[in-house]
Amino acid sequence: MKRLFLLSIAMIFAVNSAQAQRYFTKNGTISFFSKSSAENIEAVNKKVSCVVDAATGKMEFGVLMKAFEFEKALMQEHFNENYVESDKFPKATFKGKISNISSIDFQKDGTYPAVISGQMTMHGVTKDINAKGTFTIKGGKVSGNSEFNLLLSEYDIQIPALVKENISNSIKITVDVALEAAP
Repeated sequence: MKRLFLLSIAMIFAVNSAQAQRYFTKNGTISFFSKSSAENIEAVNKKVSCVVDAATGKMEFGVLMKAFEFEKALMQEHFNENYVESDKFPKATFKGKISNISSIDFQKDGTYPAVISGQMTMHGVTKDINAKGTFTIKGGKVSGNSEFNLLLSEYDIQIPALVKENISNSIKITVDVALEAAP
């Protein structure tokens, strides 16, 4: 009887542990792309932190704005000083939830579509965001990606009239994360 009780407790603990699995990275990648008639601008940040709770679907991203790297140093300087004001607003965050988390089996290899919604804060402005993404589980490794567009004007990022032709108000965001199981 005592063994059965201990076995039941162990099984409940194992199931709860599997369901409460959290995944994270501190080296995710977010890139953005701006296409205009004058020039294309793109930058990449490979120091993105992300946490996903497989049980609840909650997810969070943290992005240091100064970690975006541009092809041209002058673009990077203008991005940080003139547009996103990285000294004043050093970090962008996303806090949200995967609404279809029950359809993603983090224990089984496969590719799973994800419907994500939450709030993104950038440049001191918080806005609701909805995006579609994909989680791929292969050999116990979890990766996720998503693409969506943002309007700079919604985040109070001003583009001076002098360079309005060079920078699009609509920016394509690409997210790629390789997640590890949290200890």
